[in-house]
Amino acid sequence: MTSRHGLVSAHVDPGDPVTTGPTVAARPRNRKQAIVEAAGQVFSERGYHAASMEEIATAVGISAAALYRHFPNKYALFAACANIIVDKLVAAVDEWPPEAALRDVLLALTRVTVAHRASGGLYRWEARYLEREDRRLLRTKFAYVVGRVTDPVRREYPLPDERLRAVAALGVIGSVTMHHTSIAQRRIEDLLLASAMRVVATDPAAAAGTSRLVELPAQPVPRTRRAEILAAAIPLFARDGFGNVTNAQIGQAVGLAPSAIYRHYPGKVDILVAACLQAAGLLAQAVDRSLHQAADPRQAVVALAAAYVAYCFEHNALTSVAEAEVASLPADLRRPLIHAQREHIAVWEQQLRTVRPELDPRQARLLVHAGFGVVVEAGRALRWQDAPGHRDAVTALVTGALTL
Repeated sequence: MTSRHGLVSAHVDPGDPVTTGPTVAARPRNRKQAIVEAAGQVFSERGYHAASMEEIATAVGISAAALYRHFPNKYALFAACANIIVDKLVAAVDEWPPEAALRDVLLALTRVTVAHRASGGLYRWEARYLEREDRRLLRTKFAYVVGRVTDPVRREYPLPDERLRAVAALGVIGSVTMHHTSIAQRRIEDLLLASAMRVVATDPAAAAGTSRLVELPAQPVPRTRRAEILAAAIPLFARDGFGNVTNAQIGQAVGLAPSAIYRHYPGKVDILVAACLQAAGLLAQAVDRSLHQAADPRQAVVALAAAYVAYCFEHNALTSVAEAEVASLPADLRRPLIHAQREHIAVWEQQLRTVRPELDPRQARLLVHAGFGVVVEAGRALRWQDAPGHRDAVTALVTGALTL
């Protein structure tokens, strides 16, 4: 990884007298901010446990000893990173009075998020590694932002579930932190803002009944000891994070000594790989079934949305593990999983561009990720309580994000 902030050396004019002795590097006034920004990117790309203070110091262009002068340990730095984007979102909404237009508020939030795209995804997945009080504070800040968005949503679009629509719009905006699709910054802002505005204008009842048309693959039944270990590990990984779960905890859940797990999996990371592969397989089956039932491209996109929403509610723990923990895998194990993710997105992209031919591939991809962002944030707001009405509402909001 290349350094984003190097040391600034003193400028010497050719006409100045030559002096002897070492040149002293000037310390930037914003060194702490530079550290937090660089660390946020490292944590986002590598995950909390895989990232090291030495790696972060290299990214900033300083020594590890200098890094520890600003932050006493990795956790303190991580907590600062997890809060920075939410603090900036709070500041962005506070720049506008309560009676401000919704578009102005959402545009301010979009610009902040796009500007901090590389590190802004920490609060989504990695925040589960925060200690309880820090996690509570982060949620309080985000709830404040949601409230500031909900008020103009209620005022300008008096439809049911205004808070859910506000959260879904923030999911659209936040989705840009979860992928690397390259588009000009102004174009990203325009696409995300337009998508978020469509979401808040969508009636959650617009897709009523779609959940009944979805036929998901059956939940895998663990019939072997290896499958039992996997089934026990998935909810532990989802709740506590892969890095915090021990073989002893997994073994206790299935009545095995920790050493006995090695007879079925060479290491804990192999359990994570199996979970990610299971998620990819179930999702691929859901996509195939949904497309088979669609009569035209528009129905295909709606079917994709309904199937993806149903999949996320049905297999919530598995989905969160697969999406949040891929960065924890070694590159050679991560590669086939990322390939499967790209194939899934390509199916959405193809169907969406058939319905909206004015979109180029990157624009379509950006909107597909915006739809995924709606599912993540709306699902969390509903506490992933699996009910047909919840699935239908989120499906409507996803299709709204895609402007169908």
